[in-house]
Amino acid sequence: MSQIFGQITVEELSQRLAEATTERLQLVDVREPHEVELASLPGFAIFSLSEFATWSQEIDDRLDRDTETLVLCHHGVRSAQMCHWLSERGFTNVKNIIGGIDTYAMVVDRTIPRY
Repeated sequence: MSQIFGQITVEELSQRLAEATTERLQLVDVREPHEVELASLPGFAIFSLSEFATWSQEIDDRLDRDTETLVLCHHGVRSAQMCHWLSERGFTNVKNIIGGIDTYAMVVDRTIPRY
């Protein structure tokens, strides 16, 4: 299976979040609600993969296919699954956040709890 989406490092994510152009980004977190309560980044919409059946039919109403979409999870595995699914749905600019929030907490912001 070839990878049909891009990747972004946590350092690049940090830089992008600090820029004034974040309104041109769609930020998606696919972790479970209890994980988001433990550690989260501002501005991310929650689309828990376990609730896929609940939100998958309305994804086109909630996200724009052509806006840059950055996807976050704990380590980068579930977000890669989401990136693949979004790309198959016709999303044109999807990027997986390499290492997820765990790497972000280690490299960028040590105040974010690790779990």
